[in-house]
Amino acid sequence: MTDAALTIIHTESSLGWGGQEHRTFKEMVGLRKQGHRMLLLCQPRAKFGARAREAGFEVFEVRMRNGVDLPAVLKMRAIFRRERVDVVNTHSGRDSILAGLAGLLAGRLVVRTRHLALPITSRFTYTTLPHHVVSVSEHVRRYLMSEGVPASRVSTVYTGIDPAAMLLDGPSDLRASLGIADSARVVATVAILRMKKGHRFIVEAAPRILAACPDTHFVFAGDGAQMANLQAQIADAGLASHIHLLGLRRDIANVLAGSDLFLLPTEQEALGTSYIEAMAMGLPVVGSNVDGVPEVVRDGDNGLLIEPGNADSLADAVIRLLSDDALRTQMAQRSRALVSSLFHVDTMCEQMLALYRRLLAQREAA
Repeated sequence: MTDAALTIIHTESSLGWGGQEHRTFKEMVGLRKQGHRMLLLCQPRAKFGARAREAGFEVFEVRMRNGVDLPAVLKMRAIFRRERVDVVNTHSGRDSILAGLAGLLAGRLVVRTRHLALPITSRFTYTTLPHHVVSVSEHVRRYLMSEGVPASRVSTVYTGIDPAAMLLDGPSDLRASLGIADSARVVATVAILRMKKGHRFIVEAAPRILAACPDTHFVFAGDGAQMANLQAQIADAGLASHIHLLGLRRDIANVLAGSDLFLLPTEQEALGTSYIEAMAMGLPVVGSNVDGVPEVVRDGDNGLLIEPGNADSLADAVIRLLSDDALRTQMAQRSRALVSSLFHVDTMCEQMLALYRRLLAQREAA
């Protein structure tokens, strides 16, 4: 088993496409390149399933009606046996119960990945069903251990990105498209417009920042439930000429390449892939001192940490960086170095494969 190609099936009960699906997809792509057979089991009409099929992966669909859907468990067990699966990696609540149980019944290695910094709702899907749990940050790992997962059964594997995927064919057209001068400073925020992401604190801090650095523009790339509230807040503050709501963008590299600084004052984050993408583009980053963010944003090294929910702390950090070209350059260099060493997709895939092989070897030796 040490050198043999593995058959690994990822399970996902969510119908949407977000950060955890993207991480799983990148692992599937990376390990397929190394010769492993990567499968996906999801629900009908799941966006992940469509994306995986487009990329040429084998996709199995099983309806997961609830957490006690025994017919779904039996279907999954049959798939795991028929396809000679070596590893079942579960991701969300419902599939972790159903596929976790099916994996145990089929005699397969069961691994669960925890992507979120939220409180867990079902301890046994971490302490009993899986043989091992993967956390996306040390913060999440420590939390899981506090909830009863033994230290020997939980490992951190940071989410990685592919810097090559962030390359542009030419210069960014962000500034030209918005009528922003080349000499202006652009502060970028890339995140879903959700309350916990903290966009409102940027709007609150903007007058102070503009008083110190008048030629500053803020761009928000993303869509979500807070769009109307932010539009109203920006209009009420008279900031429409300096805060640009871009909506959902597919050209994130283009947005980041046209910016001088990345800012995300999130109030909750397991790790923060958007920080890592900005770092790969060579940007200094400003993030909140909360959850797993300090593992990515190293205060005084590749960026600055701010007090969550504090517009004054946010303004101080942004003004400091916008006023110091040398410091931004130094932090930008550290950002690139950290991505190359810790947050590269190849590193993530290598660590996941090593973990699978180690766990399989332990089971064979037992």
